[in-house]
Amino acid sequence: MNFKDFNFKPQLLKAIEEAGFKEPSPVQKEAIPVILEGYDIVAQAHTGTGKTAAFALPILQMIETKNKIEAVVIVPTRELAMQVSDEIYKFGKYLGINTATVYGGSSYSRQLKHIKNASVIVATPGRFLDLLSSQKIDIAPSFVVLDEADEMLDMGFLDDIKEIFSYLPTNRQTMMFSATMPKEIKDLALNILHEPKFISITKNRVTNENIKQNYYVVEEHERDDALIRLLDYKDPAKSIVFCRTKKEVDRLSTLLISQGYMAKGLHGDMEQRQREEVIKSFKKGDLEILIATDVAARGLDVNDVTHVFNYHIPFDSESYVHRIGRTGRAGKEGVAVTILTPKEFNSLNKIQKSIGSKIETKVIPTIKDVKSKKVNSLMDLISSKKVDDNAKEIVNTLLENGEDLLNIALKLASLLSQKEKIKGANKIGKSKEEINRLFDRYYEDLRRNKKSKRRGQKSQRGGYSRNRGGRGRRSRY
Repeated sequence: MNFKDFNFKPQLLKAIEEAGFKEPSPVQKEAIPVILEGYDIVAQAHTGTGKTAAFALPILQMIETKNKIEAVVIVPTRELAMQVSDEIYKFGKYLGINTATVYGGSSYSRQLKHIKNASVIVATPGRFLDLLSSQKIDIAPSFVVLDEADEMLDMGFLDDIKEIFSYLPTNRQTMMFSATMPKEIKDLALNILHEPKFISITKNRVTNENIKQNYYVVEEHERDDALIRLLDYKDPAKSIVFCRTKKEVDRLSTLLISQGYMAKGLHGDMEQRQREEVIKSFKKGDLEILIATDVAARGLDVNDVTHVFNYHIPFDSESYVHRIGRTGRAGKEGVAVTILTPKEFNSLNKIQKSIGSKIETKVIPTIKDVKSKKVNSLMDLISSKKVDDNAKEIVNTLLENGEDLLNIALKLASLLSQKEKIKGANKIGKSKEEINRLFDRYYEDLRRNKKSKRRGQKSQRGGYSRNRGGRGRRSRY
């Protein structure tokens, strides 16, 4: 099966092809036909299954008007809002469909300006409810998506979601996607959806078991030093460093080249010829390190990548699975390394929960660790090296000049080891004990914030049974 079987518009198919999508994933195969038929849907599917396209593509196919809000996608976090918005814009660009991203901490006026020219809003619950309750927007979308409903429940947004639906028209098509189905989510689905079709995409592990997955915790200012130290220690034969932005790719490329690495960047702003040259060099082995954005590396087919480095942890598990899938291919073992700060623990937990496998905590090696490993590698190299005639001639000449044999060996070993200078501070990043303490604090803050948010909502609004009335608004909340 391919995407042409859905009878999508030519402009939509062109965007799908450019995005590198070949065959629909299981959730796309199941959900897209049901959504196109106009049914409400409840889909149990993890982020890494391609669910964004599962709801975005049929919605884009069915949107009829431009510069009027036809669809709303509600997501739990700002990062996911940006990610989903980018994805929908990418698919809808040849249809002339614009998206507006709505989240807290950004200018109201700017977001309202974008909404005026958009067909799709991707929003977090808090800011979206603010816009509705303050009557800054008055919309009647035909399509509404609740993405990662269980995550919104965990973050204490359930009451916000209920109130949001009191402002939305009843004659809408509603789609709910959730990785798990706790009782509260099932109850919500029964109240806000009309005779929904249920889809469950079960999956065990979405990541290759041949890939060892590790993460290292650092402070923000230590990222560069951490990456360089890990490259020195792991000494990968061929690796990819993933970055979030093109600017970051360019900066890291310059940094690594200045440190003596055979590295080049790959991103969407490069000319096609340049990109092809970089990929060709990487495949041939002329490059040790490829620094790339997610989009640039989509569809990159290189079987002998030994390591993948996430300079930042990606926003969602779909990107994570895509990134680390560049290694451990064709039955070979691979290593996936993620560098993160304590502020990114939430993303780490979310990804681990979604992919169904644990990413192991590691501590960044010290200078002594790197030196020790390099000495061992050097000894292995010397032990396996065959002696050639030129070497014999050099040693014999040195002996004739009065050099002692042991002294010759020591000097030669010194010459070799001098090439292996270790840069940076001795200690980079957090120790195991520090990481454990940070996680304990993180979980405690999470529990406290969740309880506080629920208490605050209850005291401020006093329940959600009132009927707001008005055109097309639900009375049950």
